[in-house]
Amino acid sequence: MSSRKIFKCLRSTRLSMRAKLILSLSSIAVILLVSSIISVMEYTSMSNYVSELIADDISSINVANRLADMSNTYNLQILEVIGDETSLRVPDFDDGYFKSHCDSLRMSVASNQVRPLADSVMYSYSAYMLTSLELEDVMQSDFIDSRSWYFERLQPRYERLRNDLEYLSHAIYLDLEKNSETFERGFYRSIIPGIVAVGVGLLLVLMLLLFLLAYYVNPLYRMLDGLDAYRSQDKKYTVKFDGDDQLAQLNNGITELANENRQFRSRIKMMGRQ
Repeated sequence: MSSRKIFKCLRSTRLSMRAKLILSLSSIAVILLVSSIISVMEYTSMSNYVSELIADDISSINVANRLADMSNTYNLQILEVIGDETSLRVPDFDDGYFKSHCDSLRMSVASNQVRPLADSVMYSYSAYMLTSLELEDVMQSDFIDSRSWYFERLQPRYERLRNDLEYLSHAIYLDLEKNSETFERGFYRSIIPGIVAVGVGLLLVLMLLLFLLAYYVNPLYRMLDGLDAYRSQDKKYTVKFDGDDQLAQLNNGITELANENRQFRSRIKMMGRQ
């Protein structure tokens, strides 16, 4: 009766034990998976933020280059008018475009060094444009040498405007370089450690699963199979495995009970024959 009770108890916990092991290990795997997803999401968020900064820097550099090209073209057109001496028309210049895009440079780049440089560009631009508007009066005057006016008065203001635009472009480029380095550092700090941690965690889960199957689950099933053969086919219970834990003690106890039960049944049979 004792062996039957032990068998029923073990038999009833067969599926539940396996389910608990699978559930616990699956929970660990789910936790690791969720942590990896969180790590990837954090990196994605950081990556999107830095990518937007990089895109803004690239766009700002292009805008600064366009403003420099516009200023250079306008300055050359004024030089052509002075060299021609027959045209009194001041060349056209899109003042609204220049000012609006210069203001956008102040707002689009987060670096504190860019805004003062953008203000400097606006100041030098205003001084240059005010001076360039003197062209018509200079060309009509009989007392002002247009070439001297251009090289001594207008050109120095244009040189300052050009230099300020170059300083602005360089500052934006430095901000772009800093954001690129931040993106690279964030990549290695976020992705690689997370991948390594998840990989090691999954490997540990697999090793733990194999350990539990080899040292606990499989011996338990062997014990159940031995008990089943002992009860149904009257075979001797001969299950043995290495170990000194509670499962090994349980197996030794089952072996003793099975042997005692066999001896008891043998005595009953001998008594019945007599």
